[in-house]
Amino acid sequence: MTSMDTDELPVVLPSTTTSGLTIALHPLPILNISEHLTRLKLQKQKNVPFVLGALLGTQNGREVEIVNTFELAVEADQQTIDQTFFVARRDQYKQVFPSLEFIGWYTVASHPTSKHIGFHEQFAMIIPTPLLLVLKPMRTGSAAALAAASLPFKAYEPTIEIRDRKTRSVFIEASYTVETGEAERIAVDWTAKGGGGSTNLESHLHSQRAAVKMLQDRILLLVKYVSEVLAGQAVKDHATLRSLSALIASLPASEHKEFREEFDQEYEDVQLTAFLSALTKSTNILNDLVDKHIVFTAQREERGPSGGRRRLGRGIMDAF
Repeated sequence: MTSMDTDELPVVLPSTTTSGLTIALHPLPILNISEHLTRLKLQKQKNVPFVLGALLGTQNGREVEIVNTFELAVEADQQTIDQTFFVARRDQYKQVFPSLEFIGWYTVASHPTSKHIGFHEQFAMIIPTPLLLVLKPMRTGSAAALAAASLPFKAYEPTIEIRDRKTRSVFIEASYTVETGEAERIAVDWTAKGGGGSTNLESHLHSQRAAVKMLQDRILLLVKYVSEVLAGQAVKDHATLRSLSALIASLPASEHKEFREEFDQEYEDVQLTAFLSALTKSTNILNDLVDKHIVFTAQREERGPSGGRRRLGRGIMDAF
């Protein structure tokens, strides 16, 4: 069978052929593969760059868990795996995660092709049945359509097909489920919030800022509506205007004399508290400095006369 014939034949069996594997996909591989694709797209300025990596996990019979991944390198021909790099990275991950084994590989493509069969045969020399996880690049569309779409991942199990009395390697699409642990949920939530060393104070300030921004947007919308009504550019809705009048009447009178006096008093109290705090801190520093100066001066005065007396006494003893 020539390479041209192989290219013409699909390498994925029809959906009528089902796989008996039970695959559990964890969130970390999803994040790693997505980050790998995004980084290469920015580096190489390509919509679908060539992505290749290894899958780490556990396999117990027909139950497989994909837990982690690491990137792979290829030779200059872009068709041969860099075995030295692969072995080195696998051993490094084995030292950190001794329970995880190499169970397959991943790439980015719309569907597996004969090129992926070539990589599969290279991985098959390492383990008998390496799994294939494919990230399908999603087309741009509406936000609702993207939100409703499922994860753009497809898992494939390798098998052998007999065609025209010849055997060839093909794939069977296998279903998978996303499985998360407590630690993974915390990590995913941390990543979704932007990561970083955010504290409770920072999160609180972000929430307050978002609330103030929303309030400002709504106030500007009301002001715009009232301005358009006054200019005759919008239809006058008496119910809306009455609700707006009631809202304004319920607000505190910021320009009232008693409000201004109370506000000024609280402001002065805060300023006085800050001043007293700074004054107390400066006084403590000055007190420590004075104590150190007194101790140092007393020690120097004590050493001077006593040292002279000791030297004088030794001179008299030597004379006798």
